[in-house]
Amino acid sequence: MHNAKTLVKSFFAEQSFVDADIRSFDNFVENELQKIIEENRDIEPTIIPHNIDEFKIRLDKIWTTKPEIIEADGSKRNIYPIEARLRKITYAAPIYIEVSAHINGIQRESFTTQIGSLPIMLKSKHCHLSKMGRDELIEKGEDPDELGGYFIINGTEKVLIKIEDLASNKLMVTENPLGPSKFQGKLFSEAGSLKIPHTIEKMKDGLFYLSFTRVKRMPVVLIIKALGLVKDEDIMRFISPDTDSDEVFINLYEFVDIKNEEEALDFIAKKIGITQAKEIRIERMREILDKYLLPHIGSSEKDRIFKAHNVCKIVKRYMAVANGTVPTDDKDHYLNKRLKFSGDLLADLFRVNLKVLIGDLLYNFQRIVKRGKFPSIKVVIRDKLLTQRIYSSMATGTWVGGRKGISQRIQRLNFLETLSHLQRVVSPLSASQENFEARELHATHLGRLCSIETPEGTNIGLRKNLALLATVSEASDEDETFRQLKALGLRTVR
Repeated sequence: MHNAKTLVKSFFAEQSFVDADIRSFDNFVENELQKIIEENRDIEPTIIPHNIDEFKIRLDKIWTTKPEIIEADGSKRNIYPIEARLRKITYAAPIYIEVSAHINGIQRESFTTQIGSLPIMLKSKHCHLSKMGRDELIEKGEDPDELGGYFIINGTEKVLIKIEDLASNKLMVTENPLGPSKFQGKLFSEAGSLKIPHTIEKMKDGLFYLSFTRVKRMPVVLIIKALGLVKDEDIMRFISPDTDSDEVFINLYEFVDIKNEEEALDFIAKKIGITQAKEIRIERMREILDKYLLPHIGSSEKDRIFKAHNVCKIVKRYMAVANGTVPTDDKDHYLNKRLKFSGDLLADLFRVNLKVLIGDLLYNFQRIVKRGKFPSIKVVIRDKLLTQRIYSSMATGTWVGGRKGISQRIQRLNFLETLSHLQRVVSPLSASQENFEARELHATHLGRLCSIETPEGTNIGLRKNLALLATVSEASDEDETFRQLKALGLRTVR
């Protein structure tokens, strides 16, 4: 018993109940912010001064400091959470970015500017309280046993509720009793701000069909050929390497006349209603395949062949489930779920609002250029815009994508209720629909989610709580994993 007490004490000396949330926020500030800037690195206005051939605005490095406040007299100083609560202001830190202007490929203007303020999570690396001991915390007016893991917006303590979602970039094949296809494979491909649903089905005619964005129920063989895997022999080898499957033969035979990429692209383009000249049709179809087909693999020309191989793997997996050699996927198994923490939610919010800021910057720049002037970029960046939009979402709880109730006022009736609120996990499913399986306790919840704490009534099983000692792992870097596997002797095969 004495040993158990010592172990529990030492565990909580190093770890907090809300560690995963704090790590997620730190990762957002240190890594995700820069990735979002790289997604939107070059901004090219359409209206530029007539004596210039090319003009580019480039966003370079982004960083944030510790929370501070600018008083009415213009003086800057550090702000601590207790002051933010008492004065009904937001506990936030400025976000700085390096911006440069490039005229005809030559850098002309380069400066650092503030593009907004970011609410800072209490006890995260960027919070003043993160390195303080008990005595220092008491001196600053904080409860030393306080967990952190929440934000202060206009003096109100707000917690971002974790969202449980189906894992993206993973094919799930389930039975489909209502539709024309007995089985249905679904995959959500996620890259940056894109999240594209892909559906694979096998119709009564024996052909496999793939749907994504504008492309509705397109024969899979056509898509594979359009991506550059043209030889029937190669397609057969990738889908059914051990035996020559009759199912694949039927699909290949149907489109045996299509011999190259252009023919396949033209066929698909006509089918989805692109009516321009042939060259433009093919080019537009290439763009659609590059941008919207499996964007997580990549969106450049060299990624097309990898996409073709992956579509073959999707068909192979679908056939294995349809033929009964592999069981159908269980959507409620926790292996097929991912949790979105504060860092992921703020990344979504920042990504969308940065696009709004860039749109505003372009509008202001082009408006001044039309008047015959050439403005400095410093003048056209409105830092209030980004700040207001982020504060507004965090104050009201309305998030990008129309989700509501993401940011909630923290419940402070007692310590346990606060703890429960910080660990809440919400499913995006509608509370008014039955969804019996989603509401049930699944064997994989044990040790991860609390098997008791869920509301009764309409929300039962859709609002859950993390188990007290549950720790959540972060996404690992793919390249780093490959490096380590190769060092251990992994050989890649084509």
